Amino acid sequence: MDETTRRPQDTRAISDARVLAALTHPLRRRLMDLLKVDGPGTVGQLAERTGQAVGNVSHHLKVLAESGLIEEAPELARDRRERWWRLADRQLTWARADFDGDPVSEAVADAAGSIMAERQIELVREWALRRSGYPADWQDGCAIATQGWLRLTPEEARELAADLHEVIQKWVNRPVPEDGRERETVLAFAHSVPARP
Repeated sequence: MDETTRRPQDTRAISDARVLAALTHPLRRRLMDLLKVDGPGTVGQLAERTGQAVGNVSHHLKVLAESGLIEEAPELARDRRERWWRLADRQLTWARADFDGDPVSEAVADAAGSIMAERQIELVREWALRRSGYPADWQDGCAIATQGWLRLTPEEARELAADLHEVIQKWVNRPVPEDGRERETVLAFAHSVPARP
C-alpha cells in the first residue's frame, strides 16, 4: 500500500503503562477522539477545535507521537512547514489485568479507567444540557441509558463483556453509507462491573 492510501492498523492492545498514561490525559484523549472522528488534522486545526493554545496542542501531540499512538501524515502537507497528524491504529484496547503485578502500572491503569469513565459521564451530561437544541427526531429514543443487575460467574461476565464489545464494534467498523443523509457523531459505551446496590 503506498503512503497516500495508508490505513491505520486495525487494533492495538496496550500493555505498557507509559503508553496508557499518555493516552488517558484528558486533552490527549480528546485529540485522539478528534483524529478518530474527523480524520487527520494539523496542530492549528486541532487547537481551534479544542480551544487550546497551539503550543499546548503541539506538546500533547508530541507525547502521543512518542508513544506511537499517532503519526505524521506527510502526504497531506501542502509544503514542508505544514505537519498533519493521524491515528496510528484504528482501535485501541487495554485490559486492567495486563497491568497487575507492578504497583506503578496498577495505579496508572486504575487512574486510566477512572479518567475514561469520567469523560464518558461528562459527555452524557453535556448531551442533557444540549439536547433541546437538537431536532425532535434526535431527542426521541436516540440516546439511551440502560442497566441491569445480574448474577454472573467470572466466565459469564467475560462473555457479557465480549458481547457488548462486539455490538459496539459492529457499528464502529461499518462503512458509513453514502446516501446523502446527515449523520451526527455518537458516543456509544458500556460498562459492566461487579457492584452492590
